[in-house]
Amino acid sequence: MCKGLAALPATCLKSAKDMKHRLGFLLQKSDSCDYSSSQGKKEKIPSSQRVSQEEVRKWADSLENLIHHDRGLAAFRAFLKSEYSEENIEFWVSCEDYKKTKSPAKLSPKAKKIYDEFISVQATKEVNLDSCTREKTSHNMLEPTLSCFDEAQRKIFTLMEKDSYRRFLKSPYYLDLVSPPGAGCRPENCKRSHTHTLDCNSNIISQCA
Repeated sequence: MCKGLAALPATCLKSAKDMKHRLGFLLQKSDSCDYSSSQGKKEKIPSSQRVSQEEVRKWADSLENLIHHDRGLAAFRAFLKSEYSEENIEFWVSCEDYKKTKSPAKLSPKAKKIYDEFISVQATKEVNLDSCTREKTSHNMLEPTLSCFDEAQRKIFTLMEKDSYRRFLKSPYYLDLVSPPGAGCRPENCKRSHTHTLDCNSNIISQCA
């Protein structure tokens, strides 16, 4: 057998070695693809974490329904971030968290942090408040209470409700999560099912949840 190989021309032996090398490379590539595929399946969001169509439709009833649902809040934040106006929802969330403060000793430092970040003239994420509300909130900082940001929070909520919330409902951040009622099986809707609609957009919510 060895003599037979030795008798072969050097070019044939080189071709055989090249073929062996290529086969080895292809096998390694195949293994790598299989691994990547399995990894992709593991990263798929469990069905238990998806939002039902019924729940998503409730978000269109009111801004309150939307931002009091964890997934709805995450989707709305992602939308506002895309518009570079996430300071409004961040202020609202900070106020909600502040009102849950149980220790009186923590009220003043937490209130100052919120004021410096969102209300002060030099705030890094200044929200759009009228001068009267800003002045009243500034006065409340002298003796912070659980309700010291209530008026400012209501103003920002109303602002979002009349402006960004309406745009959100018309944006892909919401429309891609819910099939329009009565849409039927028009050509543009037939290609994606109820489940597919939620799967495709779970990434949007996951990025900010």
